[in-house]
Amino acid sequence: MRIGIIAIQHESNTFLSRPATLEDFERDVMLSGEVIREKFSAAHHEIGGFFEGLRENELEAVPLFAARAVPAGRISSSAGDALVSAALEALSRAGKLDGLLVAPHGAAVSENNPDFDGYWLSRVRETVGTAMPIVCTLDPHANLSQRMIDACNATVAYRTNPHLDQRERGIEAGNLLARHLRGEVKLTQALAMPRVAINIERQLTEDEPCASFYALADQQLKAAGVLSNSIVLGFPYADVEEMGSATIVVTDANATLAQACADELAQYVINHRDSFVGEIISVNQAIDRAQKVPKPVCLLDTGDNVGGGAPGDGTVLAQGFHDRSIPRAFAMILDPQSVAKCTEAGAGATLTLDIGGKTDSLHGSPLRLTVRVKSFHGGHYKETQVRHGGWTEGNMGQCAVVETQTGLTLLLTSLRTPPFSMQTVRSTGLDPATFDYLIAKGVHAPVAAYREVCRTFIRVNTPGVTNIDMTQLPFHHRRRPLFPFER
Repeated sequence: MRIGIIAIQHESNTFLSRPATLEDFERDVMLSGEVIREKFSAAHHEIGGFFEGLRENELEAVPLFAARAVPAGRISSSAGDALVSAALEALSRAGKLDGLLVAPHGAAVSENNPDFDGYWLSRVRETVGTAMPIVCTLDPHANLSQRMIDACNATVAYRTNPHLDQRERGIEAGNLLARHLRGEVKLTQALAMPRVAINIERQLTEDEPCASFYALADQQLKAAGVLSNSIVLGFPYADVEEMGSATIVVTDANATLAQACADELAQYVINHRDSFVGEIISVNQAIDRAQKVPKPVCLLDTGDNVGGGAPGDGTVLAQGFHDRSIPRAFAMILDPQSVAKCTEAGAGATLTLDIGGKTDSLHGSPLRLTVRVKSFHGGHYKETQVRHGGWTEGNMGQCAVVETQTGLTLLLTSLRTPPFSMQTVRSTGLDPATFDYLIAKGVHAPVAAYREVCRTFIRVNTPGVTNIDMTQLPFHHRRRPLFPFER
């Protein structure tokens, strides 16, 4: 049997004005055919899991189309249309298929399709008809729609945040599809959408309140007939009707059981909703706390969360450390203009720069600093360990490492780079263990990498489009009522 593989993945922050373009996907991943196998077969990504799961079940994997871009604003209309057209064209050329494994992100929004994942999954379903089984994987930072569920026979979300189990979930999806094709089970799924938005600060799955929630989900899997279940934590930075949490349960031909189990998980969220409201820590409180706890300390810049679409040139935390002249601090900031000025000045030069704060006024003002230029780097790095998002390599663009007299070290990059790998630091010749304070622009995703070095993590409520206090964001389309906006 031949199984097609399609992936279109983007996490779209609708509070950003700059859209994600086709060039953003081409810069990261936009592939067709067998080159997808070469790129992903050994990766920690769910597509790698698709290949392994199908191989274990002696099913032929037929890679069709895969696209992914770093989280940003809405996908432009032209880019969204081009991605869907490319996927459908690859599907039409594939010949006879017996099933599909598909990998949306779950929080993609395009300018002309707010439920972009529901749109492209529905187009795929319309193309292949109702008889072909389709099994889907999701990032738990999804805003799930009934349309997405209706387009697929089964849906499986990652169970960890940071996302370290993507390959395993891809294998699970392949196994579910294989069992359905062999006639061992009939995949049947149900969705529940409790009116609770889980604060992203509460979404560390190994810690409470998520740990007990996932323990309940694991207990459900022991019941006869329950094949899979998923907790969708939600993506609070998309102003769409579906924003919020959701639960999915897949059973063997038992729609009543699937709905009852999904409702049980949803009720858990409702009953414990107050525990899913995040802790808000200001910049000054965070810096005060950081000086009293075991070091090295990772301060998570939640308002400039690159993995949530933020620009990556926020300056508020770096400004705080500089103003207090706290030594042995590190931050990575997007600023291609400053990189160019450093390059012109040369290594060893001392110059005054206005660093960061160039995208908008939401993430802090440019940080005026007199710095010494230490080194330059090409920006490419490789990651061999399992890290958030399944990333195994990255490109920061041309980089410059600079240092202030107060002991603040800055890695200035030319490309927006999520801090999912400690190799972003090590590839520039810096040893992260020599710093007492490391600023990472994220919430939970950097933890998998930074725990190699850091003993303490503090999530800081910095300003920006990924502000940790979602009640301060300008929503217009979300569901009402929805906790915690409405009690």
